[in-house]
Amino acid sequence: MGVVYRPAMRNDANRLCDIRRRSILELAPPTMTIAEAQTWAAKLTPSGMERKLRELEVWVAERSGIVAGWGAISGDRLEGLYTAPECAGQGVGAGLLDRLEGLMRERQFPLVYAEASSNARSFYLRRGYRAAGHQTPAGAWPIAKELLT
Repeated sequence: MGVVYRPAMRNDANRLCDIRRRSILELAPPTMTIAEAQTWAAKLTPSGMERKLRELEVWVAERSGIVAGWGAISGDRLEGLYTAPECAGQGVGAGLLDRLEGLMRERQFPLVYAEASSNARSFYLRRGYRAAGHQTPAGAWPIAKELLT
């Protein structure tokens, strides 16, 4: 069955928080230590995810009715993109990114900006993003992609 994209709902908060946590803990190492991954994963609580659902435009990708990933945007910024570890490498993240970029393109944003983690940087670079600055003290890589060409 294909992937279905839909806006996130408030009752998705716990599931989205869990996908983020598992994605970081299972996929980020070996580009970072387990301790660094644990610290990063702990930065978002279920109440913080509920706040994201209120403040950002959050979309989910579902396969066979099960949430397989999610992404968030705000204006011309990609604010997060996470895939459940069991769905990694199966096109879920790429499809969700295409969907979010499409929304920003429809809204006439010429560029999309984001910060990539070390483990996700190559994923974005393969999809047309380019470096947009030096690595931040927190370890993120500023990136950008032209949307309107």
